[in-house]
Amino acid sequence: MPDPPDPTSSFFSNLHWIPADTIYSVVIVLLLLLAAITTSSESAFFSLNPAEKDKLKAEDSKVSKIILDLLSNPRELIALLLISINFVNVGIVILSTMILDDVMVGKSETTKFLVEVFGITLMILITGEVIPKIYGAGNAMKVARVMALPMNYVRRMPPISWLKWLLLNGSSFIGKMGKKSIQISSDELEYAIAITKEESTSEDEHKLLEGIVKFGKTEADQIMTPRIEVAAISEDLKFNEVIRFVIDAGYSRIPVYKETSDNIVGIIYIKDLLPFLGQTEDFDWKSLLREPFFVPENKKIDDLLQEFRTIKMHMAIVVDEYGGANGIVTLEDILEEIVGDITDEYDEEDIEFKRLDDKNFLFEGRTALKDFYKVIDIDGDAFENDKGASETLGGFIVERSGRILKNKEFIVHSNVKLSVESSDKRRIKWIKVEILSSQD
Repeated sequence: MPDPPDPTSSFFSNLHWIPADTIYSVVIVLLLLLAAITTSSESAFFSLNPAEKDKLKAEDSKVSKIILDLLSNPRELIALLLISINFVNVGIVILSTMILDDVMVGKSETTKFLVEVFGITLMILITGEVIPKIYGAGNAMKVARVMALPMNYVRRMPPISWLKWLLLNGSSFIGKMGKKSIQISSDELEYAIAITKEESTSEDEHKLLEGIVKFGKTEADQIMTPRIEVAAISEDLKFNEVIRFVIDAGYSRIPVYKETSDNIVGIIYIKDLLPFLGQTEDFDWKSLLREPFFVPENKKIDDLLQEFRTIKMHMAIVVDEYGGANGIVTLEDILEEIVGDITDEYDEEDIEFKRLDDKNFLFEGRTALKDFYKVIDIDGDAFENDKGASETLGGFIVERSGRILKNKEFIVHSNVKLSVESSDKRRIKWIKVEILSSQD
């Protein structure tokens, strides 16, 4: 009895009569489909948003665990995808070239070259890159779920797993060889922020970035409230007098001094007084004082902010080289250097300047230089270099001129004219500021 025909040999004998170009074309279509699947997977995995990742964590299924495991090592994932995509693309290019060599017999080498380069590239770009990436990004969760198991299998399958290991370790070695520390100064960072300002960035956002950059260079004496403007309590006051002072001042923390205002001995917290409001005037309120926190004038406010957080305080006494109090700086003062003025329902809207026109302003002499820069919109470097020990606009004029100028006297610094509008023997009260043009 004759043996039954072998179906395998029959299949391959029939396959022998199929043209090679037809087989290559079918394989190319399959490779393009594989390239599209791989590319859409890359786009999908890296397009998952935090909400979708949280949803996967909550599901606790096998597929969700695999997706999260793949995402937990993005370098391995991207290496796996790159190896797969490049293998597929190389196969497409080789087979497409073989087909074109048969189809374009007799054509010039230039024509064949142009068709191979532009035709094959366009085919791979559209069907294997652009369309799949758009689809993957728009259907990230769906594609990730479908491709999780296949990719988990492929990443463990030789030779992909070997190549992935070589790629990861090779890139790490090269990265270590070329790694070097990059140092950039705050001035360079300021310049970078200035030149990258876009129309889409609001003025407030830009000022916030500038405030962050300048934050580390600012010292405590530049943002402090001067001693002369600090509401402080003498330790000699009776309890009822202290209560009246607290009500009038309206602050939650008030420094307490002994004999003179530059000798701060404690801080009184208003919340500590509340339980004793019914006490007589002889009540020993000084027992409620808290230890003051002293900082030097040149203390950087970024370091001061960290110390505030560590010791859980909101106020520091700024002292000079002799230990005398120069003023106070609060947590709010520090934060305002980044986010701008912070006001609440208890803040008084004191007008410290008047805008006469685009180039003329009227400032109080006690206006802080930092606030002065913000109002007239200058970086203030020229003033900072020449200000000496002064921190106010009136103090700057005295520093530069060597005396308290009389009314109508002025100085010119950089392109700013500072004219004294009102002064007495002790201080400059009002200053007219004029922004000069290059011709002036």
